[in-house]
Amino acid sequence: MTESLALSTAFFLGLLGGTHCLGMCGGIAATVAMGNPGGNRGVGLLLGYNAGRIFSYGVAGAILGSLSWLIEDPKIQIIIRSFAGLMLVFMGLYIAQWWQILTQVEKAGSILWKRISPFASKLLPVKNAHQAILLGLVWGWLPCGLVYSTLIWASAASDWLLSSQLMIFFGLGTLPAMLMTGMLAQQMKQLLQHQITKQVSGGIIILMGIYTIPWQGILH
Repeated sequence: MTESLALSTAFFLGLLGGTHCLGMCGGIAATVAMGNPGGNRGVGLLLGYNAGRIFSYGVAGAILGSLSWLIEDPKIQIIIRSFAGLMLVFMGLYIAQWWQILTQVEKAGSILWKRISPFASKLLPVKNAHQAILLGLVWGWLPCGLVYSTLIWASAASDWLLSSQLMIFFGLGTLPAMLMTGMLAQQMKQLLQHQITKQVSGGIIILMGIYTIPWQGILH
């Protein structure tokens, strides 16, 4: 997969996963925007929060991608890419609400979240851009099957910089849903939360996962 195609795929993963973002982060996004609802002020805080959140995704991608030296063996790379593709399939099933297996992954991540969530509590209510950005930086580590699946997929790039870029583009893909949620655009929220929207989005992600799996390497 070329770099430009990979970045586009990461963006669409975030865009299609927006249906899940409403449930996981929609409440905090609305809280940030309403904390200072004076016109552009609330929008500015929401942008600051999302900037911090997306930056955290980039850091996570860089950390996991920096371990690429451990998987230089071509056979191990095939295993990693296969696992990454499988995680995308799980993500699609998760978003479409056909199989909630990734909730188990989220439970594992809750161990880390318990340690850092008190910092998020101290930043509420958000009154300025500094607080909004810091809250986003913390909230970016919220246990989320969607993020974890994408992170594993991004780490298969075997390059810390590209892995970081993939996570940032994924985060940018989630931005429309988060902004709509924060600004209380009810019609868009209802569309994203519709069961058919979730199933179509999940189905497309499943196809992406199947495409990611290196079948030729597995079959030979």
